[in-house]
Amino acid sequence: MLTDDPTIAELNQRYLDRTGPTNVIAFPMHEGPYADVNPHLLGDVVISTETAHRQAQEAGLTAHDMLDRLLVHGILHLVGCDHERSQEERHRMEQKEQEVIRALRDEEDPLNRGDVREVQ
Repeated sequence: MLTDDPTIAELNQRYLDRTGPTNVIAFPMHEGPYADVNPHLLGDVVISTETAHRQAQEAGLTAHDMLDRLLVHGILHLVGCDHERSQEERHRMEQKEQEVIRALRDEEDPLNRGDVREVQ
């Protein structure tokens, strides 16, 4: 879900007891009392587009690149990575993020291939 700073700040306070906006929050579905409802559903990723835009400018990235990075970061949280556990886990998660981003960038975009026919 893409949202704004006030909405993600509210979620951050309500669910993580943290003040202010953040760039991304992941809500895993395999935890808590309803974890068995759908074991194939990883969960939800919420990204603040306002914070993402600011961070992209600070990092010299496009907003699109930053949104990609934050989505990958959130998904890694959904599959159990947590950079707040330890420095080792932070390093492992950063490496995995870079690996996934590189893989995404190397994939050929099917919409730019010459053999895709226009749907009529």
